[in-house]
Amino acid sequence: MKPGAVVVNTARGPVMDEAALVVALNEGKVRSAGMDVFEEEPKIHPELVANKNVILLPHVGTLTFETQKAMEVFTIANVRRAVVEGKLNGLVPEQAGHGWE
Repeated sequence: MKPGAVVVNTARGPVMDEAALVVALNEGKVRSAGMDVFEEEPKIHPELVANKNVILLPHVGTLTFETQKAMEVFTIANVRRAVVEGKLNGLVPEQAGHGWE
């Protein structure tokens, strides 16, 4: 990435190596960072909290009406399919191998 880049993570916490991000921020390789998810939620790397070039949000990226509605519709459909077919639309790794595939 180019020197002085801005890093934003709103995807999944483990996508970002927070210790490496701290080093890159301290060395000026990354100018600033914005994060809504964290590597080991709810813990946040203390040097990210202390850095004035970092904006941290409390995992609120999904707090829009449209996203909340879509999540509710998906959940209802997922429960319905589980009851009717014994399968899930949204299988998470922890459910693999338990007959929900």
